[in-house]
Order: sequence, then structure tokens, then C-alpha cells
Amino acid sequence: MDFVHIVAEDKIRKAIEDGEFDHLPGKGQPLVLDDMAGISPELRMAYKMLINAGMLEEENDYRKEMMRIEDLIASCDEDAERKKLQKQLNEKLLSFNKVMKKRNVSNSNAFKQYQHKIDRLFE
Repeated sequence: MDFVHIVAEDKIRKAIEDGEFDHLPGKGQPLVLDDMAGISPELRMAYKMLINAGMLEEENDYRKEMMRIEDLIASCDEDAERKKLQKQLNEKLLSFNKVMKKRNVSNSNAFKQYQHKIDRLFE
């Protein structure tokens, strides 16, 4: 740990001991964390930008719904109900694939020009 981190940790520890954090709003409440635990640190900023631009809301809704259905299938004991849930999952997956296909911008001329410029930077 470098000097700056040691000094910062020491100041935080002293503030906790002095009770400076005792009256903060939300004290004792669980933290509300972003759902970015599964995203590598290198991609989090780009992911956050996509979320803020509204590009991933629909995608996240589909993923959450598919995960919910998969959980129901895993805990289902009846074959008829499991088949019904599997059908729902397949329909949701087809809809998700249609949405993702619509977002494919790799065929656009602007994207190809931009991609070419990026490729030249990394040569």
C-alpha cells in the first residue's frame, strides 16, 4: 500500500473512532449496490454509459425474466408445469434474440468507418 492509502485509511479510522459517521443518513441500513458484480472492472464504465443512455434496460428486463423462469423450472416438480415454463422460456429467448438482432449496427456504413479508424489505431 502506498503512502496516500495509508494516510486515507488512518483518517477514516480516526473519524470512525470520533463518531463522525454516526449521524449519516442511511446508517445501519444495507447498501444499495449496482448490479455490476458480474462485469469486469475494465467494462464497467462502458456498461454504465450504456445503461445511462437507456440502451440496456430492455435487455436487462429480458435477462431477469429469463433467469426467473429458469429458477422456476429448476424448482418445478410437475412435468406439465415444467413444459409450460420451458415454452415460456423459449418464447422469451426468441423475443430477446429479435431485440438483439435489431440492435446489430455492424452493417451500417458509419460503424464500418469508425471500426476501421479504431483498427488503425491499434496496428
